[in-house]
Amino acid sequence: MAKSLIEELPRIVSEGRREAAQILERLSSGTQIGLQTNELVLPSKDVSGLFKGSSPQIPNAFNMAGGNGEWMNRLIYGDNLLAMQALLAGDAQTGLPSLRGKVDLIYIDPPFDSKADYRTPITLPGADISQKPTVLEQFAYADTWEEGTISYLKMLYPRLLLMKEMLSPKGSIYVHIDWHVGAYVKVILDDIFGKGNFQNEIIVHYTAVGLKAKSKKFHQNTEDIYYYVKDKFSKEYTYNEVYTKLDKPRIASRHIFDPVTKKASRVRDENGNIQYFEVWENKVDNLYNEDSYQIYDDTNGTFIEVPALRGTEKLGYATQKAEALLERIIKASSNEGDLVCDFFGGSGTTAAVAERLGRRWITCDIGKPASLVMRKRFIDQEVKPFLYQSIGDYQKEAFRNNKRYKHVGDLSQVVLGLYGALPFTPEQTNDRNFGYIKGTRTLVMVDSPNRLTTAATIRRAVEAKASLLGGDWEKVVVLGWNFAFDISQAIQKYQDSKVEVLVIPPDLLDKLAKKGYKKLIDDKSVRFSSLQYLVAKPLIVKQQGEQDEIDVELENYVLLSPDNIPLDDKDKEKLQKVLERDPLSLIEYWSIDPDYDGVTFRSTWQDYRENVDNDNDPLHCIYKTRLRVPHKAQRKVCIKAVDVFGFESQVVESV
Repeated sequence: MAKSLIEELPRIVSEGRREAAQILERLSSGTQIGLQTNELVLPSKDVSGLFKGSSPQIPNAFNMAGGNGEWMNRLIYGDNLLAMQALLAGDAQTGLPSLRGKVDLIYIDPPFDSKADYRTPITLPGADISQKPTVLEQFAYADTWEEGTISYLKMLYPRLLLMKEMLSPKGSIYVHIDWHVGAYVKVILDDIFGKGNFQNEIIVHYTAVGLKAKSKKFHQNTEDIYYYVKDKFSKEYTYNEVYTKLDKPRIASRHIFDPVTKKASRVRDENGNIQYFEVWENKVDNLYNEDSYQIYDDTNGTFIEVPALRGTEKLGYATQKAEALLERIIKASSNEGDLVCDFFGGSGTTAAVAERLGRRWITCDIGKPASLVMRKRFIDQEVKPFLYQSIGDYQKEAFRNNKRYKHVGDLSQVVLGLYGALPFTPEQTNDRNFGYIKGTRTLVMVDSPNRLTTAATIRRAVEAKASLLGGDWEKVVVLGWNFAFDISQAIQKYQDSKVEVLVIPPDLLDKLAKKGYKKLIDDKSVRFSSLQYLVAKPLIVKQQGEQDEIDVELENYVLLSPDNIPLDDKDKEKLQKVLERDPLSLIEYWSIDPDYDGVTFRSTWQDYRENVDNDNDPLHCIYKTRLRVPHKAQRKVCIKAVDVFGFESQVVESV
């Protein structure tokens, strides 16, 4: 008989503590997880097809938190467990020291429901399609819910321990959850943060809608937020009283404690000064007429009535939270300049509100669609320049806890077979990621699904071609799952080395689970495709006095085969038709760095779908622009495009 959840709790706790301890131990070793900076985003969206300005001269060795330079907020794409490891270790490339004990407020809104549909709806000209999760998301969701609530708690436990390590002495954490797992999450929060540091169970109430007439239960229109502080007894933690502005005076009878003694009810004016009004039998002796007065809340506010999302807030993101909710939390538990983090970023509400309220922020999500939604939202809000980063070293955590394949090499052997390659014997090489095509001198290398295929990967493959088993290989094929933003440049760099880079179908794991390896071999349904690429017309540069006018125009976008996009068959057919008639419409956003240094891409100008300030067309970007920048005798212009599925490509032109 299977153990109950209560019986499993000791295992959840012990395994979670062990995992977190191993991560923290590795911080002092040479195996830290690294962050890769995809972009320095300068929120300057196209409004007229003409950009006038210059690229800020921000050095590559960024001075970050704790340094003498300006703090840069961060949007991180990737598994939050790996992101927190990187942040705890510090980011040497950008000068970020360890954030251990440096975060003042954490709000997280982890997924609630194992039966949720994690597909992303995408609207293209003449076609509505639905994208399945990426391979990274497939692993995350499958692992999170494989054993139901047990797996969910196992996912949360080590992450919450790392969050505790990141909290500053004045820090607080808010965990937003619902009735599916709320009671169980409360138990592990007490274990991690200490029952004495529990402040409130905040009940978030939503307007009830659409309860079925014959449903035999009450409305489920509330959610819980569990609020803990790092150290309640130190008295250092931040808590600011939040007041509700009234449209008109209200009788303050809720503040009566003893009507006989006529104890005063406290009211704060617009400057925060307390005014006292005598209260007698629910009547205020000294009524006031100014709308600026605010009622002081003696109850410490453990119930929040959340308004519906405003029309201007709605981003089409299923679990989006109202800004009013996050504003209440951020104001209560942080001050201007404090660092606020959200490791389940979703639509980016936490970071968006933190920016508006003058806080620093870091947000993270494993979903590429969520990252694209957040990037667009921040640009629309005209936030300060921020870094868009990803996890650069997934291989150090590859399949560490994966139950389907005990080693990365196990899956690599499967992929080699599906590609038509043979593995080497252990006597030939211990590296199970390599194989060869029988009867040829073609070497094949399979990358890990939890790793970004980067320029370093291509270099390793080229070196293996020259040295593995004596070298003398005519060609090397690299099969990858997830690719770094600059992979196109790496391929161009090694184009004379006879290296070919192909994409492993993102839904291969799903196919293996449903059909099995032998069936896939027999029906030959697995196809490996070349990477997508962007085509730009030759740049036109004219010097106008001390300025250069640069005309940039996109010509074409070539996407890898629809067979290798995680879509249902009917949606693949729709996508193929869009590719044939309007390929550029697949571009979600494109941006330009007119002074590319070859290291850090600065998104100085950008346009994206749903930006209607220039052409009133929400389904297309504009594809031509003119930049006016200070004159330089030589410069590199980098053009970068990201499509609706999150695939990135770029073109670099020297002028």
